[in-house]
Amino acid sequence: MAVRKPGLIALFDVDGTLTAPRKAVTPKMLEFMGELRKVVTVGVVGGSDLSKISEQLGKTVIDDYDYVFSENGLVAHKDGKLVGTQSLKSMLGEDKLKEFINFTLHYIADLDIRGTFIEFRSGMLNVSPIGQNCSQEERDEFKNYDKVQNIRPKIISVLREKFAHLNLTFSIGGQISFDVFPQGWDKTYCLRYLDDFHEIHFFGDKTYSMGGNDHEIYESERTLGHTVTSREDTMKLCKTLFLTRP
Repeated sequence: MAVRKPGLIALFDVDGTLTAPRKAVTPKMLEFMGELRKVVTVGVVGGSDLSKISEQLGKTVIDDYDYVFSENGLVAHKDGKLVGTQSLKSMLGEDKLKEFINFTLHYIADLDIRGTFIEFRSGMLNVSPIGQNCSQEERDEFKNYDKVQNIRPKIISVLREKFAHLNLTFSIGGQISFDVFPQGWDKTYCLRYLDDFHEIHFFGDKTYSMGGNDHEIYESERTLGHTVTSREDTMKLCKTLFLTRP
């Protein structure tokens, strides 16, 4: 019978790491994570809210992993139970929040693309110029358009200058949106729940530079960061690191 390695946790991003972007987890990956959980503590940390993470990883996600950190850990579950939440509205105040939302909506409305959408989550805002309810074809089209026109980086540049006094962080994740939250509320926020672990491995695909939503936790002194390119890459690396270790 496998014995878990004490003091070690494997922590995973969702999109591009455990699943294809915004797609459901495959049975093969679910089986693999179940096997991995026999030998190490396993957690997931995503920028999306719990409902979206559940759509991808399954309705029983908070029971399938030891830790589930949605919204970068601003909503935290351990062993299936809620252990912490943080509120963007309480942090910024309603007036400042309204000012930011109204300005962003007006700015996006002037762009030559369809749809405007801001999703208010517990600890952050998710801004999608094309709207989260767009089709997969529209999602792919916007991703390619954004690569050429830099729509999201341009919006972020304007918002960062306009609202510099709010000390906000802007983080691009996925194909069509970016997250907005107070400084320090990136994925490193979840590490405050992991003081019992002396070896924290983090796996993510957007580790590349400032602005990628895996960058801060990948670079953290508290983690051993691993860049992956796909779910298959994640499984291959985990086999090497954990399932063949003495």
